[in-house]
Amino acid sequence: MTNPTIDLLLARRSVSANSLGEPGPSTAELELILRAASRVPDHKKLVPWRFLLFQGEARAAFGGVLAEICRTEESDPGAFRLKTEAKRFLRAPLVIAVISRIVKTPGAPEWEQTLSAGACCQNLIVAATALGYGAQWITEWCGYSEGVRKALRLADNERVAGFVYIGTAKEKPDERERPKLAEIVAPWRP
Repeated sequence: MTNPTIDLLLARRSVSANSLGEPGPSTAELELILRAASRVPDHKKLVPWRFLLFQGEARAAFGGVLAEICRTEESDPGAFRLKTEAKRFLRAPLVIAVISRIVKTPGAPEWEQTLSAGACCQNLIVAATALGYGAQWITEWCGYSEGVRKALRLADNERVAGFVYIGTAKEKPDERERPKLAEIVAPWRP
């Protein structure tokens, strides 16, 4: 028995941001990807996440911001590192910052809300893969930087859940070994 959804999930593979190129998703495809990303479990309908899109010239502009933040937050980043940071978001035609947003609500623990944002990241990469694109969900240093938090104008209750890079894979990634179910699955016993 074949099932296209199961087949997609079993074949899905992250594509390194360095191995992504043009073209990226069209406007209609991006809307589908974002709609899929927002169809995650969301206890109490809090929408504890949002998306920031980096496309076109915004990627280079934010790269300049990243380089400047790196210069101020690190003791001696060096010219090569600063050049790398300036080009960080140019690795793919689309970068989506998934912002986790905690809403203080009785009955909806913070952990559940954080997991919901993680599910958004997963749905982004699965939807992009389903449309034939390569994708990678990563945080890197900029996901934890106080300077980047300020540059993204994050509220006190927000943090970066990840940056999802989407584009056309320049090459098919090699398969990697996956955990054996016998090593990670066990029945509960009283």
